[in-house]
This record gives sequence, C-alpha cells and structure tokens, in this order.
Amino acid sequence: MPETLHTLASKIRSCALCKGLELGPKPVFQLDESVKILIVGQAPGRLAHAKNRPFDDPSGDRLRSWIGVDRTTFYEDKRIGIFPMGLCYPGSGPGGDKPPRKTCATTWRLPVLQALEKVELTLVLGRYAIAWHLPDFRGHRVTEAVRRSAEGRKGIFILPHPSPRNNRWLKKNAWFEAQIVPRIRLQTAQVLDGTALH
Repeated sequence: MPETLHTLASKIRSCALCKGLELGPKPVFQLDESVKILIVGQAPGRLAHAKNRPFDDPSGDRLRSWIGVDRTTFYEDKRIGIFPMGLCYPGSGPGGDKPPRKTCATTWRLPVLQALEKVELTLVLGRYAIAWHLPDFRGHRVTEAVRRSAEGRKGIFILPHPSPRNNRWLKKNAWFEAQIVPRIRLQTAQVLDGTALH
C-alpha cells in the first residue's frame, strides 16, 4: 500500500541523504494532500535554504506574476504545491547553483507523486525537471520544449526558469510572456476557481 503524503513529508523533513552538501541537508518544499497545482523546479537556492521557503526571492516574484497569484495565495493556499527535483540547496558552482542531486529524485519523487492524487496542473521549470517529468523532451533545448508545451496539453506547461539570470532569454523570446503566460494564468485561475475542464 502506498505511503500517505503525511508520512512521506515527515520522512523527507528528516532526510539526511545529502550530508555532504555545502550548507548541509535542509529539504525545502510545500506539499499537502489538497494540491491541485504542482510546481516542479530544480532545487532550492541559497535564499530559499536560509528562509526555509521555496521561491521567496526575485525568481518567485516573477513566477507568481506568471501564474497570476499573490504571495498569500502562493504560500497559504494548500492547493498550490512546490516539489523540486532536489529538495536541498545543492551548493554553488562556477556558473551558478550546482545541479540537483539525483539521489533525491530517485528516493522521493515517485512515492510523493503517487500520493498526490488531485493534481490538475503541473508547471515544469528547467531541464532536470523536464527530463524527469517529460522524458520525450529529454535532450531538447528548453526553448523548444517550452514552445511544444504551449497549449498545456494533459495539464502540463514547461516554463523557463523565472530567475533574473534568464532576463536575456525572456527578452529574446518575448512570445513566452505574450502568448503562453496568459494561458498559464487562465488555467491556474480555472483550477483554483473549480472551473477547469477535466
């Protein structure tokens, strides 16, 4: 019998698989059995680690703008869940944060997703999340993956990472915010209003 989300969340909070990390293990996620909108990122950044809250930074401000919800809704509405590929801050590398550790997804991803039975909309951010959730897109450039998921089929959108590091990409690919963001906002609103098509 699959474990309940409550049991899994308790185990994840005390997980110490990644003892050797730069800042030590500290899983950062936001999950409840009521989750209908699941945000799948890469791994918490240094600020998320320090605050023990995902996307509490400029990336989060942009992400909230993209999905059309305010901070209170984002953090307090139990229908919005955040479950990154790596649950702990992976440390800094030469070009930014290091990739999420594979052992995290191998250990926790499948049981948690099986326990989330009400998800209607999944927002996938970044290539590691794309490779796991949408293996058909593995190896594709993020730009192509974002374009090919532009209709939100099967309740899944691929997004570029909302980090300020992506400002150049967003300027070059203005079609994303002009054409796709309104669709994401609409589907988010429909799920939260209970008017989404099933």
